[in-house]
Amino acid sequence: MNIGQSPISIKRFSASIPRIPLEGNLDLTYRCNNNCCHCWLRISPKAKERKSELSCEEIKRIVSEARKLGCQRWNLSGGEPMLRPDFAEIFDFATSKSVTYSLNTNGTLITPKIAELLRRKGNKMVALYGATSEVHDHVTRHPGSFEATMQGFAYLKEAGAGFTVQLIPMRSNYHQFDAMVKLAQSLSPHYRIGAPWLYLSACGSPRRNAEIARQRLDPKEVIELDQPDLSYEEWLADQEAATCQNAGTDDRLYAQCIANRRDFHIDPCGQMTFCGFIKDAALRYDLRTGSFQEAWEVFIPALADNIRGGEEYRENCGTCDLRQDCRWCDVYGYLEHNRHGARVEYLCQVAQENRAFKETWQRNHRRFYDIAGITVQVEADIPITDRTFTDKFRQFEVAGPGPDSISIRHHFSLPDLSGQDLGQEVYRKPPWAIYRKGSSWIYLGISPEADDPTLHRVAVFNHDHTRGRIYSESDELFLKGDLHALTLFPTDQILLSRVFADRQGCFLHSSGVIMEGQGLLFVGHSEAGKSTTVKMLQGNAEILCDDRNIVRRWPDGFRVHGTWSHGEVPLVSAASAPLRAIFFLRQANQNHLRLLENPREIMGGLLSCLIKPLVSPDWWDKMLTLIGVVAREIPCYAMEFDQSGRIVAELLDLVRRRDQINKALVR
Repeated sequence: MNIGQSPISIKRFSASIPRIPLEGNLDLTYRCNNNCCHCWLRISPKAKERKSELSCEEIKRIVSEARKLGCQRWNLSGGEPMLRPDFAEIFDFATSKSVTYSLNTNGTLITPKIAELLRRKGNKMVALYGATSEVHDHVTRHPGSFEATMQGFAYLKEAGAGFTVQLIPMRSNYHQFDAMVKLAQSLSPHYRIGAPWLYLSACGSPRRNAEIARQRLDPKEVIELDQPDLSYEEWLADQEAATCQNAGTDDRLYAQCIANRRDFHIDPCGQMTFCGFIKDAALRYDLRTGSFQEAWEVFIPALADNIRGGEEYRENCGTCDLRQDCRWCDVYGYLEHNRHGARVEYLCQVAQENRAFKETWQRNHRRFYDIAGITVQVEADIPITDRTFTDKFRQFEVAGPGPDSISIRHHFSLPDLSGQDLGQEVYRKPPWAIYRKGSSWIYLGISPEADDPTLHRVAVFNHDHTRGRIYSESDELFLKGDLHALTLFPTDQILLSRVFADRQGCFLHSSGVIMEGQGLLFVGHSEAGKSTTVKMLQGNAEILCDDRNIVRRWPDGFRVHGTWSHGEVPLVSAASAPLRAIFFLRQANQNHLRLLENPREIMGGLLSCLIKPLVSPDWWDKMLTLIGVVAREIPCYAMEFDQSGRIVAELLDLVRRRDQINKALVR
C-alpha cells in the first residue's frame, strides 16, 4: 500500500490538474532473455529491431525535454531493460531527473553493481512466474531463469535495495499460486499481483495469440484476484468523473482518456503516445523527427476526435448494460481484432463475473448506519454478519446510502510503512500519532512506550474524513463480533466529531430525550447524573442516549440527535427532535430549574462537555463558532435535582409552557 496516496488515480481522474505530462512510461527495449508463453511484447535478444532502439543520448534528450514540461516520474520497463548495456547510465540519468521512479524487470540480470544502483529510492518490481524452478522455467521457457531470479533477489537484499515481488498469474502456474504468495512474502515485505488477465500480442501473430489465450484464467478467477473496489467506483460516479466505463454511445473512443491522463508512453524506437497498449502506428508520434512538446501539446490532443468506434462500438460495448462492470477499452479490442471499437468476448465473461461479485459484496460485505443525518457506509474484506456489531447499532441501520454519506473500509493486515514518507506529524499522544500528507490524513495506533515501534492500527482518510481505509493487525476481533464501534477505534467519535464539525454539529457529554415532541439535553461529566436523569424520565419521554448526543444546526434550527454511545442505560435511539432547552446538571437536595443568562457561563459549560476528536486548530475554530451560536439561540438552565423524581414535573411544566409560547408566536 502506498500510504497517503490520493484515492484519485492520475490516469483515471485528473480533470482538476492542468494538462501537464507528470508521468512518463519508457520501454527501453522489447528484447528479453526470457521467452514467456504469455508475453504480448517480447522479441529475441538478437532481434534486428535492437538497431532501431533509441540511443542513450536520444533518451537523455527526451527525458530533459519532458522534465521542462513538468515530468515528475519515470516508469522504466521492457522487454527486459537490463539487456541494454547502457542500462545503468540511462537509469541514473532518468531517475536523477525525476522525483521518483518505478522499474519492471525479470531479475535475472541483476548484478551486485546494479543492485547498488537500485538502492536509489523508488519502486522496483521483480517478476515471479512460479514457486518452483519447474513451473517458473516452464513459463519463461528459459532453463535456469528461476535460479537467476532468486540470485537477483539475493543481490538486492544484500545491497539493501527494497523491492516488490510481482506475481504473474496464468494457467501454467495458478495451481501453485498460494505457494507463490508465500515465497513472495519470504522474499520481501511487498508483493503485488500483476494483470490477472492477459492481452493478446502486439504483433498480431495468430500463433502467439493462441499461446496467450491458452494461458488466460477463467473469468471468475480473474475477479477473485482483482476484486473490484465498489465504493471507489461509486465515488467516481458521484463525482461525475469521466472514464471510459461511462462514455456510453460517444464513439470517440479516446477522447475522455486523453483529456484526463497526465502520463504518456514512449516505445524503444521513440514512438510516443498516451498509452502503452496503443499499437496502431497512426496513433504514435516519432520523437526522432519532432519534439516532445509537439507530441504532448499538439499530436496527442488531436487524436481525441480522430478514432471512432462507429456502428460496431455503438451496437455492442457502447450500449451494453454490463458496461459499468467491464474492463473493456479500445486498446484491448484493437489487440484482439486489429480494429477499433471491437468487443472482446473474454472481457464480456469477466464483466458478468464482476457484476456477480459486486452483488454478493453488497449483500455480505457492506452495511449502512444513519446517525444525525449522515449515513456511515461500512465495508470489510471479510463478510459482515448480524453478530459483527453489537445490538445497539440495529436502531441506526438503514437500507442504503443517504444524501450525505461517508465511507469506511476495513482491511485486516497492517501495511508495511518502512521507508515511506508519511508527511508532516501534526499530533502525537499515545495511543495515536497523526500525519498530514497532501490531501490525506494518516492515523497510526502507537504504543504508550516511547521505544516500542509496534503499530496496532493504521487508518488513512481523505481531506474531510468522509472516505477512509482502516487497517487492523488481524481479523480476530472482527470475527469474534459484538463490536462497539464501526471504526474499530475505541470510539467512533474520534472520526465522527471531525465529520460533524464540517456540518455544524458536535457531540456533547449528555443525556438526551424527546419530551412531547421537544428535544431536551442534560449536560454534564461522569457522575453528574445523566443516567439518573434518564431513568427518572423513562415513561415520560423517549430516550435518545444517556451519555453522548449530537447537536446539529439545520436550516430550520438546532436539533438533538441520539447516538449509539450509551453509558449505564443501554437505551439508544436514532430519533431526533428540535432542541428546545439545555440543562446543566447539579445534584442537590432540592429540585429547581434556573434560567442562565450569562453567555460566557453557558459557553464555558458547553465547551467543557464537548467531545473532542484528535484535535486540530481548525476543528476548534469551527466548534467555538458553533457553541457560540448554541449559547445565543437555545435556552439553557441550571438543573438542581435529587433522586426523588420530582424534577420531572418541573420539566414537563417547562416543556408545555414553551410549547404554548411557540404556538402563540406561530399564530
